[in-house]
Amino acid sequence: MLNFLARRIAQIVPTLFFVSVLIFSLQQLLPGDPALVMAGEERDPAVIEQIRQQYKLDQPIPVQYVYWLSGVLTGNFGESLRNKMPVRELIAQKLPVTLQLGSMAILIAFCIGIPAGIISAVKKGTAWDYGANLFALWGISTPNFWLGILLIFLFSIKLGWLPASGYVPLTEDWRASLAATIMPAFVLGNAISAILMRHTRSAMLQVLESDYVRTARAKGLSERSVILKHAMRNALTPIITLGALELGTLLSGAVLTEQIFSIPGFGKLIVDAVFNRDYAVVQGVVLVTATVYITLNLVADVAYVLVNPRLRG
Repeated sequence: MLNFLARRIAQIVPTLFFVSVLIFSLQQLLPGDPALVMAGEERDPAVIEQIRQQYKLDQPIPVQYVYWLSGVLTGNFGESLRNKMPVRELIAQKLPVTLQLGSMAILIAFCIGIPAGIISAVKKGTAWDYGANLFALWGISTPNFWLGILLIFLFSIKLGWLPASGYVPLTEDWRASLAATIMPAFVLGNAISAILMRHTRSAMLQVLESDYVRTARAKGLSERSVILKHAMRNALTPIITLGALELGTLLSGAVLTEQIFSIPGFGKLIVDAVFNRDYAVVQGVVLVTATVYITLNLVADVAYVLVNPRLRG
């Protein structure tokens, strides 16, 4: 296991280096001069020149990249032009919010999608199967913004059970935090659970037709044992892959849901940074998002080995 993990980490290092080069290079293609944006409305030539020297904008691009990368490696992502705060502090504030939201959404998706997929495969051709497929079609087809507005109208306005918007950190009040995030987490998890259901059903149908499953049944094992201990374990690989990819997507793509429920998360941070041409924030957020995404793929690889030790080679 340690050798397997070492090989995967060795592959991550050049990947992160390439990602950093790509992020810095694409940043140079954005329209506008960063020095002019930082100088504000007056645009005094002396101030602009000072800014160029301070942020090394008067240096060649490779030299700028070296300065930027050296700062990143020490945890210095620069300063936000809009908030006048270190980017590191902004990320530290916003990332836990989206991590909580994404984790809850994935948990909801797993709790709904995987059991629905198993039942659909085991009860193929029955009313259970048709019902699960109908649920999947509904989940995939329902727009997040419409479902979010509907949930706010029902549970906040009509019933008054949950807050319509806002966010409370877990460290302040975990009950209020869960109450504020359960609706947006369900909105995000709804579509993912539908996709998980379809993948789980497909994987289970393939595994249930395997020889070792027929052998297990021939030995007289109970149907529950055959499904959960034999079939399900071998059907987990595509589910693990999908779960890791979807969680990574949630970290950068939950902006619409965060806007609807007024949650100050990671997705909203990067969109605001792009609109305000806050270059340092864009670079920092994209780099952190890419790093988390790659890390999640590493976690998925480790999970593969734990589920199926034959993949270690």
